Amino acid sequence: MQQLIEKIGKYLLTVTTPLINHPEALQLRVARAKDLDMVRFRLVADPDDVAILVGRNGMTASAIRSLAKAAGEKEGMRIVVRIISSDEIDE
Repeated sequence: MQQLIEKIGKYLLTVTTPLINHPEALQLRVARAKDLDMVRFRLVADPDDVAILVGRNGMTASAIRSLAKAAGEKEGMRIVVRIISSDEIDE
């Protein structure tokens, strides 16, 4: 399971880093739920880059989430991907 989490994390960083203007500010945070069937990935980006990652009408974010979810479902794991601004971290 840890190997799958690492692969999905690497995928998320590989796909999102070239899209944004401030790749040095991009962070990936991973939290595993207590039931171990769900893993939450949070992409924390510069506020200027969040709109780029979300895309027009959320299409970019939807595509990123769909592929991550498909990889998790294949192994029986629920994957949740959130894209948040670094301004929202304290909330």
